[in-house]
Amino acid sequence: MKRFFLMCLVLLSMVMAQAQTTAQQNEARKTFDKVYNMVFGPQGSTLRYDVNIIGLYKTHGTIWYKGKKQRFSDERVNTWNDGTTAYMVFRKKKTVEIHEANSDKKDKYSGKFKFSLDDFDYSMKTEGSDLLFILKQRKKAKGTIKEVRALVDAKTLAPKFVKIKVALFWAKIKISNFKSGGISDDMFVFPAKNYKEGYKWIDKRKE
Repeated sequence: MKRFFLMCLVLLSMVMAQAQTTAQQNEARKTFDKVYNMVFGPQGSTLRYDVNIIGLYKTHGTIWYKGKKQRFSDERVNTWNDGTTAYMVFRKKKTVEIHEANSDKKDKYSGKFKFSLDDFDYSMKTEGSDLLFILKQRKKAKGTIKEVRALVDAKTLAPKFVKIKVALFWAKIKISNFKSGGISDDMFVFPAKNYKEGYKWIDKRKE
């Protein structure tokens, strides 16, 4: 009887520990969803980014999001994506490329960073005045991203830094000047008239 009682206590402690772990994961996922929606939600957002992919590729610029729409400007290119069509203006080459909005051909890295929020197990912890989210890919998940570490302000939930692991390498993204809301749809309309003269247009949608 004593052994049976001890076994019951062990099982109970295991169940309670698992329940606590599940509750913590659920809380981390719930909080992360808030951050994600601040960035990619229908209200729109903007931020400055500084990207470093294992020292081989570095760039910085400003990006705007609103639902499926996107616009960004970096050292070499300006883009407008209205959710249907993407326009890429390469300033130095004076070239305008037209792509399907969701095409991976827009750049060599876009196809490498695919994931679903349900691909991961979530955890979070406090680091000073910030929250650190750790997302680890679940077994059999189909996304290309293996792990995400995201640092946000604990009070405002504004993102500060993201590390993304794809295969064996990490992409590091420093984030600043973050603003959520107040983004006009006009921001994502391509100003074609500004690029009629002196620019070569290439339609990549048929390739």
